[in-house]
Amino acid sequence: MTSKPKQARNLIEGRAALLVIDIQKSTFIDNSAERSIDNMPGYKDRMIAARDLVDAAHDNDVPVIFIQEVHRPDLIDFGRELDGDEDVHCLEGDARTEIAKEEMGFRKGDYEIPKRRYSAFFGTDLEILLRGLKAETLILCGGLTDVCVHYTFVDGHQSDYFCRVVEDCVGGSSVAAHEAALTAMEYLQTGAVQTRAAVIDEMSG
Repeated sequence: MTSKPKQARNLIEGRAALLVIDIQKSTFIDNSAERSIDNMPGYKDRMIAARDLVDAAHDNDVPVIFIQEVHRPDLIDFGRELDGDEDVHCLEGDARTEIAKEEMGFRKGDYEIPKRRYSAFFGTDLEILLRGLKAETLILCGGLTDVCVHYTFVDGHQSDYFCRVVEDCVGGSSVAAHEAALTAMEYLQTGAVQTRAAVIDEMSG
């Protein structure tokens, strides 16, 4: 066990941006017992709770960026994504693929970033947008904790952003995977895992 002292950081360092990761219509209109991607119990409630973050960001001039996973109907851009547990999902033209704008309180002036891979940084213009916004702290909510949230966090970390994940506004493929991903993110940045109440309080302050 390392004895290195942990470096305390503010919850928000510099200018923040809220990344709403893959909260799409499927969460609200697909009640199938079997889904193309496994969700932990209570997943939908966690996505609904993320609306509080969006509202707080709007009220406090924090930019809101909606990330949308979307794939071509001919499956050409899935790559190795279907080699694991996931089935075909998030196809263009499918109503379930659309960003859940009404449910999440999307406003004019919010940003949209479509992606073909798990990380919101990979093959997108997110980095250009964040530079334009002069963002230093990324606040992450959405799903899956162990996949798209985790991989976006890692790329943000490796790009030298302060990254915060809101533990009660993210959901994993299982409870065990969710908790393991939170532990992994906290390992990278002390103080990375935060509650919705703490983040909203910091935005408002």
